[in-house]
Amino acid sequence: MSDTAHTKLRSQAGVLDKSETTVSAEVDKVIVGTVIAFTGVVGLWSVACLVSALFQAGGPLQLLTGYFKALAGM
Repeated sequence: MSDTAHTKLRSQAGVLDKSETTVSAEVDKVIVGTVIAFTGVVGLWSVACLVSALFQAGGPLQLLTGYFKALAGM
């Protein structure tokens, strides 16, 4: 089984058949896309958690004071 894929490029002059793409390069593109998508989901989840904490604490000032009290052990 070959690990290269032939692609054809269309231009105004005609079809160019000189481009070769390796399978590993395509797999790398899928992996990078998956990592980027997962990063976006984690980012959205963290924003949702922060907004929820702001509502439960009663505002940003109360959230910060509660955070520092938790760090200090009070």
